[in-house]
Amino acid sequence: MAASAGLAVVGLGFALRRARQTLLPQRVPLLGLAAAFVFAAQMLNFPVAGGTSGHLLGGVLSAVLLGPSAAVVVMAAVVIVQCLMFADGGVLALGANLLNMAILGPVGGYAVYRLVRRLAPGTRGMVLAAAFAAWCSVVLAAVSCAGQLALSRVAPWSLVFSAMTHIHMVIGVGEGMITGLILAAILRMRPELLEPATKPSPRSGYGELVVYGLLIAGSLALFVAPFASPWPDGLEKVAATLGFASRATAHSAGMAPFPEYRLPGGQSPVWVTAWIGAIGTGVAFGLAWLLARWLIPGGVASRGRPAGGSPAKAPE
Repeated sequence: MAASAGLAVVGLGFALRRARQTLLPQRVPLLGLAAAFVFAAQMLNFPVAGGTSGHLLGGVLSAVLLGPSAAVVVMAAVVIVQCLMFADGGVLALGANLLNMAILGPVGGYAVYRLVRRLAPGTRGMVLAAAFAAWCSVVLAAVSCAGQLALSRVAPWSLVFSAMTHIHMVIGVGEGMITGLILAAILRMRPELLEPATKPSPRSGYGELVVYGLLIAGSLALFVAPFASPWPDGLEKVAATLGFASRATAHSAGMAPFPEYRLPGGQSPVWVTAWIGAIGTGVAFGLAWLLARWLIPGGVASRGRPAGGSPAKAPE
């Protein structure tokens, strides 16, 4: 776990530095929006084979829309909020979760995406490449997690590798389908999001998009997440099967204000859980947005100046 945390710190530091150099100021709110949507979407577990559920990771989707470095920032914000507010993953596993879901998944998946795009040009090729890369990102994160569990002597490599890869190859199909469908919808409605201009354009103010996007993400958390599949996700299922589920949760209980998306002390009504999820969605948006603003000293106006004109108006 210490090695995973060290690699995560190095990877996140590099991503922050790279995003600082490449992030367009007018796209800062999109990082917050992506974090909010990914956080809400990860609450929507869908059933897969054998009494197991899966959920969208969103790393490749974020990387295709924002670039790999910005996607690392987005996914890191989501993982940190899940850990510190909801004990989702545990503090001791935070470094490993950041490495797997916030770095290896988005960056490795994006590398696959770029490779497939060379073989499959056009909009259909973009959707195909993103869907396949999303599947690969889930499997890559699962293999990395299996290796970490084996090196930590939590479970034998021969068992945990087979269990993790088999179930996540199935979960990855859902990841690929969801990623492809969302990307196809964006290509139809807002294709400029996938080809950002080098300077502000009349449609580069994303205030309206962010507001509607937050409403959608909040609605998912409020009205859809309470009805998500109650089955354990892939890692939880493997942990229960191989007998290390208690070790996975032993250090996370009681350290977060809303453990398992409930009020402390026991079960909570569905509507309370829904509102807690909506609060988490807002916190994920705020953390990613603040990180993105911090990456750009001086704010939007200092770098978002159209040629020969007055400073561009910051998106609201």
